[in-house]
Amino acid sequence: MSGGEAASLPLIPFAVPLTALIVDDEPLARQELAYLLEAADGVEVVAQGSNGIEAVDLIRSHKPDVVFLDVQMPGLDGFAVLKKLLDKKTGLPQVVFATAFDQYAVRAFEVNAVDYLLKPFDRKRVLKTIEKVRARLATPPSESNGDASSTDARLDALLKLVETRTQPARPQSGKVVVRAQSRLLLVDQREICFASIEGGTISVVTGAVEGESNCRTLEELMDQLDPETFWRAHRSYVVNIQHIREVVPWFKSSYQLRMDDPRKTEIPVSRAQTKRLRELFNL
Repeated sequence: MSGGEAASLPLIPFAVPLTALIVDDEPLARQELAYLLEAADGVEVVAQGSNGIEAVDLIRSHKPDVVFLDVQMPGLDGFAVLKKLLDKKTGLPQVVFATAFDQYAVRAFEVNAVDYLLKPFDRKRVLKTIEKVRARLATPPSESNGDASSTDARLDALLKLVETRTQPARPQSGKVVVRAQSRLLLVDQREICFASIEGGTISVVTGAVEGESNCRTLEELMDQLDPETFWRAHRSYVVNIQHIREVVPWFKSSYQLRMDDPRKTEIPVSRAQTKRLRELFNL
């Protein structure tokens, strides 16, 4: 064979492709993720599903190496899919949750059993996730303590994750410290309309008070608030859904929230949180 012929042969970086399944109720999200995965070397998207019921059937029939699973879906959400598979003693693939940013997701997915991708998808983050999946699949059981006991521990971790997700949120009615005019005020969190961050400073707005929080990040502030009431509508804003006065349609199918504070502040909803907004108010 000549050098020119040899040079024309295709390069196959991975002899065995990584088989992937995508389940998301948003067609555009499925298309975007499928494009990014298929553009990566050695990844084959074997099937796509649009809901949790399909996810269970597709996982059982295709037995993919990895499933990219949307958290929030009608019917069975991503966590309920895992619980059903575990209840049926179905072998689990590597699991990657796809989710819009929220307080719970980032905390809950910090376990070794699962990974997560934030929407909108980022190409570099997708490639990094693929590398992590490959590394887990390639690690010999002897090196990863992958015996039966460690497998059981992995399943237990996932079950605890599911149980935590499905337990009713405990109502929180505590006070939040707000600094206003050199005074430290204890504000009932139910009175908070919204909080925002700019230049590293977190502002807290109620119907009667505007001040600053001692927290360094919005994530830290969210840890003090009731997750059933407060929502991260935008990277820079946390809103109390009980104080949303109006949902205002904006450009290119986006929205703004008009709050009920004295200034009737308008807060943007990020593209990643549009789906959550529609779920909250059945838009």
